[in-house]
Amino acid sequence: MLQVIVFSILFGMAISRTAGETGKSMLSFFDNLNTVILKMVMMLMHLAPYGVFCLLVKFFANMGLPGVENLVKYFSLVLVVLVVHCVGVYGLLLKILTGLNPIIFFKKMWKVMVFAFSTASSNATLPINLRTVEHDLGVDNKVASFSVPLGATINMDGTAIMQGVATVFIAQAYQIDIGIAGYLLVILTATLASIGTAGVPGVGLVTLAMVLQSVGLPVEGIAMIIGVDRFLDMVRTAVNVTGDSAVSVIVAKSEKLLNLEIFHNKKLNAENDPV
Repeated sequence: MLQVIVFSILFGMAISRTAGETGKSMLSFFDNLNTVILKMVMMLMHLAPYGVFCLLVKFFANMGLPGVENLVKYFSLVLVVLVVHCVGVYGLLLKILTGLNPIIFFKKMWKVMVFAFSTASSNATLPINLRTVEHDLGVDNKVASFSVPLGATINMDGTAIMQGVATVFIAQAYQIDIGIAGYLLVILTATLASIGTAGVPGVGLVTLAMVLQSVGLPVEGIAMIIGVDRFLDMVRTAVNVTGDSAVSVIVAKSEKLLNLEIFHNKKLNAENDPV
């Protein structure tokens, strides 16, 4: 699977460097193909609950009550790690790299996080996140208009966290030891897969199949976690958009394009209220 990822990256670079009608037609073809694939994924997601119910019935019939307890532990662990990553890691980065107060940042990002949680889509939250970064956090448009859309495309650390924990959970459920090399491969594959994850609900499970295949785990193991993933998907989307904004503030501060007066202003811009 890593070979496929590397080839895809090189192939994409080659398309972007190909001038003329050939490069444009190839780029248009893959853009259209991506749209069709995402549409197919959304169609399958409408049918997925019925299939998931059947798979969960079979799974819990075989595993019994311990299987339910393990699923609760998995859910709790992913939730805790996501919260720690959002508050702890982003907060420390802001404090260390900019010297700004993380509490002010999180207060101004709260409504954006709630909106991202409700939609479970980084793309849907992008306009609101961009307005918040500019009007409430004081980031110059030169930085915000580049970093926030880029982050919505490739910054999916919440998805990478879920995929790493889910892989370990599925490996333990099937009693398969993937070893240290396997865990390192999971970290690399989950990071690369999360970069290519689209900002729409539920796609993290699609790329999780690639991570499982990279270490020889059965893809059917996704059925064990898909029943509780909707809520986790909403949480990790909130984490992802918060990371986009945090990086934007850090970059703007380093480039002296951050309006500190706006950042420290406790009053939010009424125009930016998503409600």
